[in-house]
Amino acid sequence: MPDPGQPVRRRFWFELVLAIVTGVLFVVTLFWHEWLEAFGFDPDQGSGTAEWLIVGALLLACAITSVISTLEWRRTPAAPPEGVTD
Repeated sequence: MPDPGQPVRRRFWFELVLAIVTGVLFVVTLFWHEWLEAFGFDPDQGSGTAEWLIVGALLLACAITSVISTLEWRRTPAAPPEGVTD
């Protein structure tokens, strides 16, 4: 794993933000199903099916982006120990 001061690629930060955003949207959708209707969008005419599909898709997206960002974090090379030169 990289040291706390070790720079990581921008890809890691993008994946991390995407994981956080999808996680927050997952929780919001899980507890407030009608947020789509608040914006005037009602794809399932009130049955709730679309909301549960969105909950599942957001959970899957959050899990995938979390794993990908973790792999990217671990891929960052560790800094060499103090006093070691190539």
